[in-house]
Amino acid sequence: MIANLVQLAAEEEQNPLVPPGPELLVGAIAFAIVFFFFWKKLLPNINKVLDERRAAIEGGIEEADAMKVEAQSVLEQYKAQLAEARHEAARLRQEAQEQGATLIAEMRAEGQRQREEIIAAGHTQIAADRKSAAQALRQDVGKLATDLAGKLVGESLEDHARQSRTIDRFLDELEEKAEAAR
Repeated sequence: MIANLVQLAAEEEQNPLVPPGPELLVGAIAFAIVFFFFWKKLLPNINKVLDERRAAIEGGIEEADAMKVEAQSVLEQYKAQLAEARHEAARLRQEAQEQGATLIAEMRAEGQRQREEIIAAGHTQIAADRKSAAQALRQDVGKLATDLAGKLVGESLEDHARQSRTIDRFLDELEEKAEAAR
């Protein structure tokens, strides 16, 4: 059998790169069927999927560009609002400082006024106390002077009118001596 095959192969002497005619025809028909099937059925579906993918990518890029523009716009608005808020905060801080300075000035003026009132009230009180002390002192000195004068004179100086005249005369003399000493 092997010998038969070798004899057949030697008789045909064919090029191994070129297939026999019927095999070439069957291969060409099979290739045409597969090519036609790919061309009519698969290629449109593949192109459709590729077009959809391209449209999705391009739409995504356009959407991303639109979002980027919108984000840039929002960022600019944010920066403008932030600058406005900082300006407003600076203005409010300045107003607060001015109000604080005004309030401090008012409080100082009020303190000064109260101090003046207290000093005036103090002076009035001192004058009243001085007057009352002088009155009490005048009575005490008068009483002592009357008692002393009564002991010196040897008679009682209980008469109120005479006692008042004596006391007034005595105190007037003391005041004159005090003024002369100054």
